[in-house]
Amino acid sequence: MPDLLLELFSEEIPARMQGKAADDLRRMVTDKLVAEGLVYEGAKAFATPRRLALTVHGIPARQPDLKTERRGPKIGAPDAAVQGFLKATGLKSLDEAKIQRDPKGDFYIGLIEKPGRDAIEVLAEILPVIIRTFPWPKSMRWGARSGKPGSLNWVRPLHAITATFGLETEEPDVVKFEVDGIEAGQTTYGHRFMAPAAISVRRFEDYEAKLKAAKVILDPQARKDIIFADAKELTFAQGFELVEDQVLLDEVSGLVEWPVVMMGSFEAEYLAIPDEVIRATIRNNQKCFVVKDAKTGKLTNKFVLTANIEATDGGKVIVSGNERVIRPRLSDAKFFYETDLKTKLEDRLPKFEQIVFHEKLGTQAARIKRIERLAAEIAPLVGADVTKATRAAHLAKADLLTEVVGEFPEVQGLMGKYYALAQGEDASVAAACEEHYKPQGPADRVPTDPVSIAIALADKIDTLVGFWAIDEKPTGSKDPYALRRAALGVIRLIAENALRLSLMKVAVSALTGLSVKPADAQKLPSDLLAFFADRLKVQLRDQGARHDLVDAVFSLGGQDDLLMIVRRVEALGKFLETDDGKNLLAGTKRASNILAIEEKKDKRNFDGAPDAALYSLAEEKVLAKAIGEVKTEASAAVAKEDFAAAMSAMAKLRPPVDAFFDKVRVNDDDAKVRENRLKLLNEIRSATRAVADFSKIQD
Repeated sequence: MPDLLLELFSEEIPARMQGKAADDLRRMVTDKLVAEGLVYEGAKAFATPRRLALTVHGIPARQPDLKTERRGPKIGAPDAAVQGFLKATGLKSLDEAKIQRDPKGDFYIGLIEKPGRDAIEVLAEILPVIIRTFPWPKSMRWGARSGKPGSLNWVRPLHAITATFGLETEEPDVVKFEVDGIEAGQTTYGHRFMAPAAISVRRFEDYEAKLKAAKVILDPQARKDIIFADAKELTFAQGFELVEDQVLLDEVSGLVEWPVVMMGSFEAEYLAIPDEVIRATIRNNQKCFVVKDAKTGKLTNKFVLTANIEATDGGKVIVSGNERVIRPRLSDAKFFYETDLKTKLEDRLPKFEQIVFHEKLGTQAARIKRIERLAAEIAPLVGADVTKATRAAHLAKADLLTEVVGEFPEVQGLMGKYYALAQGEDASVAAACEEHYKPQGPADRVPTDPVSIAIALADKIDTLVGFWAIDEKPTGSKDPYALRRAALGVIRLIAENALRLSLMKVAVSALTGLSVKPADAQKLPSDLLAFFADRLKVQLRDQGARHDLVDAVFSLGGQDDLLMIVRRVEALGKFLETDDGKNLLAGTKRASNILAIEEKKDKRNFDGAPDAALYSLAEEKVLAKAIGEVKTEASAAVAKEDFAAAMSAMAKLRPPVDAFFDKVRVNDDDAKVRENRLKLLNEIRSATRAVADFSKIQD
């Protein structure tokens, strides 16, 4: 079957837009093909700085013919209805229609046949629409073309369109269409400087090979592989090691069509700047990789750049040009760093009095005071020194007012650590200046130093309580203050450090420190706890656990010790994987279902202890005895936080529950016996609630 080759050749597409644009092009074209009945075999899209390309394999040469039936009027209907039916179906007379018998009467049925069109004709129709409606995040309209004003919005000026369609064994046809005066053809262009001449292409294999000969690597992944391998080899050859940076690699590969890796250097005096500042300076300003000494792990005064040309001088001018740009940037960074060291962190704090954190939550200075107070309360709970925790909370935000962080916001916290160490602060206090922001995502590490933990928890909980108090909660996909991330950070800090902490108490304490008071202050901690429950579900689900088990534990009420919740969920999950657990769950759900039906019928609950005198069957007596024993044993195990033992106790209910449902008729003819047996069922439900609400667990 034929293949499609499509290329949209333009001025430079921003690197950050290329990946999504390639995906959008593939999706839009293939969606349209399928909608037109042209089911294809495979598709792949590519992007370089100057082109988007797409190949679609195995497209049928022609749409399938369509046959549809259309129901018409009843036999004997007015002539106007008959004529309308004939016109709509294309039938010449009613003799060509079928008759369908129906309880409501006999109806005419018209068979409409719509012949399929050639695929190339369909492509010529859909491709210009896709180009005109392409979803660039930012686009532009440029000047006149061929004497006519431009009408196409595109990310950068579009210069040429290549569109061919045909079998591998034959000369492909050009898909003929025009967009804004640009006619689709078979002509593309190679590298802007090394091979700018026009290239005539036929199909994808021919196109990719000719582009490579013209110094263009079409596949973004191939360009990444070349840059990475050459950079590793170049640094290794000189006894160094490349500092890998996947985000930068993705960006750089979108800046070049023919990657050429080179190494430059800068004066060793700049190595007095923290490594992270050097890296941020070189990365942000010149999109270059930094290099480290493999033995010490410290940066060297080398950097790796990626050029887009094979220079005749071996790259000397290119390297020199990059060095000329990097040198003054490093000089600025060195000046900023040395200037920052002249002012102590605490001497910067008065400026926070004039900086608003949020109009409803006050200044940054007020927030720092709240974090100090909360950190001092949390510190004993996590084994941190209160004095160190208070000092760390006092200094943690000060680096936001430094010159280096103003220039490179991504090193906030980290610079706080460096400046704290430079002014002689305790190592734990300095570490907390950096680590109180952590963890910032699922891949970020969790602090383990108690002082860092105390400040990190205080910072995140103050944020959550504050925005809850002013009713700025996340809604749908919107979370402008990153509150979901803050909650997940609290969960990870507690779970991964095995901390015992009452979130309700900490939230209440944080609330008392706010100048603004919510309309329903009593409800806020429980609302926030429900939010933590939702985030915990996400966390456990990502780890492979079942979110319904979190519901089963949280629904018991009074559960605000996240570590114990996690451990209880883990024990419950393991229990439900056993035969005893599965069967007990089934029995408990059966009991709950019967109770729900009978409670609705009788309009009452069956609470209260059953009357032992009304037990007439051995199975009732055995179950009642087992429930009593299990309640006592499971409750004692839960009190000792031995959830595995609690589950083992629950397992003892399985045989008597199975026997009860096998031998006992719950809805006995005797009303008193029936009520007593329903109360016994309620006891099953009550017993299992010692560990979880089994009704929340999915089968």
